[in-house]
Amino acid sequence: MAAPDDAPLADAEADACLSPLLHDFRESGLILAVSGGPDSVALMRLAAPLARETGTPTRVVTIDHGLRPDSVEEAPRVARWAREAGLPHEIRAWDGEKPARGIQDAAREARYVLLSAAARAAGAGAILTAHHRDDQAETVLMRLCAGSGPAGLAGMRPRGDLDGLVLARPFLDLPKARLVATCMARGWGFVEDPSNASLRYARARLRRLAPQLADEGLGPARLAKLAARAARAEDALDAASIAAFARLATGQAPLVLDAAGLAAEPEEIALRVLSRAVRRVGGAAGYDRLSRLEAFWSRLAPAIAAGAPFRETLGGALATLEAGRLVVTPEPPRRGRRPLCAKRGGC
Repeated sequence: MAAPDDAPLADAEADACLSPLLHDFRESGLILAVSGGPDSVALMRLAAPLARETGTPTRVVTIDHGLRPDSVEEAPRVARWAREAGLPHEIRAWDGEKPARGIQDAAREARYVLLSAAARAAGAGAILTAHHRDDQAETVLMRLCAGSGPAGLAGMRPRGDLDGLVLARPFLDLPKARLVATCMARGWGFVEDPSNASLRYARARLRRLAPQLADEGLGPARLAKLAARAARAEDALDAASIAAFARLATGQAPLVLDAAGLAAEPEEIALRVLSRAVRRVGGAAGYDRLSRLEAFWSRLAPAIAAGAPFRETLGGALATLEAGRLVVTPEPPRRGRRPLCAKRGGC
């Protein structure tokens, strides 16, 4: 029988979550991302004895985003807790000017950049974060609001890639309440970030709606189940698109796709093959946003059906339809604008 959602973690449960990672990365070591919240403190405190037992080099890293006055005091407090747990600790600061808009997204990106740098400096093979089931539910809700496809609705994965490093989330199936209860039961101090309750941010607004959504059957457990099912579908679609790409690619330099064959694929597979083709020739960041791919395909598919000429760019790639072939090459550099005075015959 499953433990109640507010029950502290038993040692055996913590071992089941963390031991596989500590054994897998016993040689290279791990980085624990610890902000000082109850979830990340539980991660640090529960991982520490297992790290000693397995001999896995384990280091705690706290990112100071410099967005709140309290963060100056919180990071050293985490350092003290890490020392109590017997783990080395370092603070990495997000320096420089902060954006006026999209601050949470920018802070998240900066966090992963700084964590990656810390992992590489330590020679660690993996970064562990304390994301939990409530985080997963909020991520799925936010992506539902944004109109995401299967890849977005799959939410966060228990293990993923972060620029060649493993990004692992061992608590992803656990409710946050269990991590809070674990800290309370064991007397482990933690801090609460007040920005988590600020209605300036979409996550906090969705969090405020959580009780009403749960009353309608859309609670964290069901949203996490949706993420798991979407992840399963995403993996199957990805495998199918890899196989389709292998069938349709008839040239590599330049990259050439069988246009009729592409049009015969289910639309979801065709979109993924296009995304893979753009990525293969060095597409720019953001090119594979689903809405952009769909708009591109809505123009390309009729041209293939009609045998009409087509030449259009997508995220740094140039797609040219010729003689039943779709040739995908890097977009040529744009010619600079001539000065106005040159157009008029001199300044």
